[in-house]
Amino acid sequence: MATDKTPPSPPVTIEGKVETHGELSRESDNNNQAKSSSQFSPNMQLLTLAKKFAIDGSLLPSDKQMPLEERFRKRARVDDLRKQQNLEAIIQRAMQYCASDEISDRADADWFANFLELAENVGNKTMQDLWAKILAGEVCAPASFSIKSLKAFRTMSIHEAKLFAKACSLAVKDSSRKNYRIISSASQTPGLFHLFSGKPFHPLNLASFGLSYAELMTLADNHLIFLQETETTPYKRGEELKFDYNGQPLTLIAQKNNCLISFYKFTPVGVELARLIADKPDDKFAKYMTKEFSGLFTVS
Repeated sequence: MATDKTPPSPPVTIEGKVETHGELSRESDNNNQAKSSSQFSPNMQLLTLAKKFAIDGSLLPSDKQMPLEERFRKRARVDDLRKQQNLEAIIQRAMQYCASDEISDRADADWFANFLELAENVGNKTMQDLWAKILAGEVCAPASFSIKSLKAFRTMSIHEAKLFAKACSLAVKDSSRKNYRIISSASQTPGLFHLFSGKPFHPLNLASFGLSYAELMTLADNHLIFLQETETTPYKRGEELKFDYNGQPLTLIAQKNNCLISFYKFTPVGVELARLIADKPDDKFAKYMTKEFSGLFTVS
């Protein structure tokens, strides 16, 4: 039987200590972990941000500090360059969404000036892409996005934008009135025989799909939805409600008289910004709604 005659690796000597390769590897891993931890410590993160925005001058030894006026000019220059870089990145992305040669109305220069002022501090790549879609949408179809919507969008964090995307994935659109809404429950108006006809109220657990009441409040605080639920008028047995569910038809057919739907309605700002979100329906939510509404509505 063949044997491996390769001699074992010799130990590595470092600063007078003899260590095996395994010990050295473990120490290297520990050093890397310690280095990584220090890089993400609050002090290091703050220092990194201070350097990026050119406000770290006072942290240097006094003999190495530039005069305050020069530090001010440096920060202003860095700030202007950062804004320029952000805007150029957004313009570059927007051009990709404006590839169509279709002629549209002339874009409003005042709207564009407001857009630049509101978008210049957007450095996150995901948010830049959304701002680029806003710009492209407005250029292709002027008056698609109001300045009010832009101001609301500017205050949104990346977390809030992702939360809004989740809300859009659960929302249905009334194709005739172009309203977005998140269905929250089905019910039947009170009647004499409800005590003998089973449960008249069928709520949907939106929290299990990433929209707790606290998260709905966050959307309302950003002027994207109305927190007060709205009800449809009661429907007779056999009547239909037709919706567009992120590109897919969704029909609710009343199984009894006096059935109605409750929902959270999007604000005008929310409707405008919902156009930025790609059609990604949550199939599990549709199946869940079909099950929960059984007895009041058939969902197809």
